[in-house]
Amino acid sequence: MKLLVLGANGQVGWELQRALAPLGEVHAWDRTAGDLGQPEALAAAVQALAPAAIVNAGAYTAVDKAESEAALAHTVNAEAPAYLAQVATRLGVPLVHYSTDYVFDGSGTHARTEDAPTGPLSVYGRSKLTGEDAIRASGCHHLILRTSWVYAARGGNFAKTMLRLGQERERLRVVNDQWGAPTGAELLADATAHALRAVLAQPQLGGTYHLCAAGETNWAAYARFVVDTARAMGRTLACQAVDGIPTSAYPTPAQRPLNSRLDCRRFEQAFGLRLPAWEQGVRRMLAEIT
Repeated sequence: MKLLVLGANGQVGWELQRALAPLGEVHAWDRTAGDLGQPEALAAAVQALAPAAIVNAGAYTAVDKAESEAALAHTVNAEAPAYLAQVATRLGVPLVHYSTDYVFDGSGTHARTEDAPTGPLSVYGRSKLTGEDAIRASGCHHLILRTSWVYAARGGNFAKTMLRLGQERERLRVVNDQWGAPTGAELLADATAHALRAVLAQPQLGGTYHLCAAGETNWAAYARFVVDTARAMGRTLACQAVDGIPTSAYPTPAQRPLNSRLDCRRFEQAFGLRLPAWEQGVRRMLAEIT
């Protein structure tokens, strides 16, 4: 059974190559093999490969840059998934696609369910929501997995930035009014493999799900956890305190949602899985990099 992974060099795509290997022959395409910025050519290549499942881990994720590159963000995050959905429909195979908490407006303090009203605040969020809508409208079998605050040991991430700054500065200033759940690429890939296996056997399990680590935190508390955990593991850091600041004190081109909490109970119940606490994955990642 051939499985296609797009965005193979990204954090999630890299882990998917490992996690999906027990299910079949994984074809891992990076941008040179499958460019989401060229949707028509990509669709033709996927059609020719005729995989048993398409897993799209590629996306335009430069949230701030998207404000000035709206057309490219739309092509990659909306048009390309629409073309992939058309191919999946023709082949009669499932399409797995990753989306984001940025499809919501970030209001309130409750965890959003899959059926909650959307209201993206940024070009990036709007492009991802348009991609979701196109997949659902196509009628293809699909798994749309919304997640948040993705990190991995491979590549850059928030924790690595905090450790670098923590070596240089005695105090760090970090936003404390944005809430979510740091979610490891390893967890996303492993949970995706379980879910895809189930959907291949029972297509009716497809749909839109929220998938992130359990629990919640804000960026400042996350930074404190990183600093304290790394120090306990023997890392020498100059940082003595992490000061929380409001989002308004750290303006960015794209507006971020303050509330990125996602309710993942539907995913856990549908696939019989338990999503671990965010601290568990971050601690493991820190053990790998410190």
